[in-house]
Amino acid sequence: MTIHPETTMGMVTLCVADLGRSLDYYRHRIGLQLHRQEGGAAFLGAGGPDLLCLVEQPGARPVQRGRTGLYHFALLLPSRLALARTLRHLLETRTPIAGASDHGVSEALYLTDPDGHGIEIYRDRPRAEWPMVSTPRGMELAMTVDPLDVEGILAELAPGGGGGAAMPAETIVGHVHLHVAELEAAEAFYCGVLGFTLMQRFDRSASFVSAGGYHHHLGLNIWAGRGAPPPPEDAARLLHYEIVLPDAEALEAVLARIQAAGLIPQARDGGWFLHDPSRNGVVLRAGR
Repeated sequence: MTIHPETTMGMVTLCVADLGRSLDYYRHRIGLQLHRQEGGAAFLGAGGPDLLCLVEQPGARPVQRGRTGLYHFALLLPSRLALARTLRHLLETRTPIAGASDHGVSEALYLTDPDGHGIEIYRDRPRAEWPMVSTPRGMELAMTVDPLDVEGILAELAPGGGGGAAMPAETIVGHVHLHVAELEAAEAFYCGVLGFTLMQRFDRSASFVSAGGYHHHLGLNIWAGRGAPPPPEDAARLLHYEIVLPDAEALEAVLARIQAAGLIPQARDGGWFLHDPSRNGVVLRAGR
């Protein structure tokens, strides 16, 4: 049984060493708004739902390589023009850009926050333009890793137009990309138990799964090494991310499959928390 086609991604919760430093980066460089602050946690977004929660752990070491956890979380912008404004803002503020790619389905910028967490900022192409390839199993998605047309993107701006510091209100978490210990176990959990559909495998080292035919809501890779251990608790790390089902009935269907698989989720903040096979934290909840 597949997960409900209207399933989306929700808030991503990260551990950071210095909340003030992280807020400065995410507000003034990335363009998110501070929605509220509760003790050592800050909730950010674009004016609508919370997209990011930063939890301070003073003295936490930077993200440790060779571990499971977050590869990047991805903020999906509503248009190519919005991506152009973001790119111009990053250039104007001299924010380091770690990478940029055309994936056929999308155009993407990659950044790294002060703790070493990966960030993608992207815009989607219309589904009719997504590259597909014929395989023995039928037509399948064929995402690419091509150079980004930076000049073409910036040409979306009016002559002399500057960037936009604020993320558009329509910005959402489009997908989350994870380091996992074993690709086969990750696919068995995310596809076999939760019910996502496998959209593409890449070079036998990464898989992309989704709900409703999207190119991917989750990326799963073993680039940190097969059998990679979880991140240490004294380092910046992914604490958990949300999978949002459209209603209580859709959530109950997934919870029933989880329990049938012998897993025991824990009630937490209006949702249900569990670990994937690589100890990545997942919260399932119904849409608000």
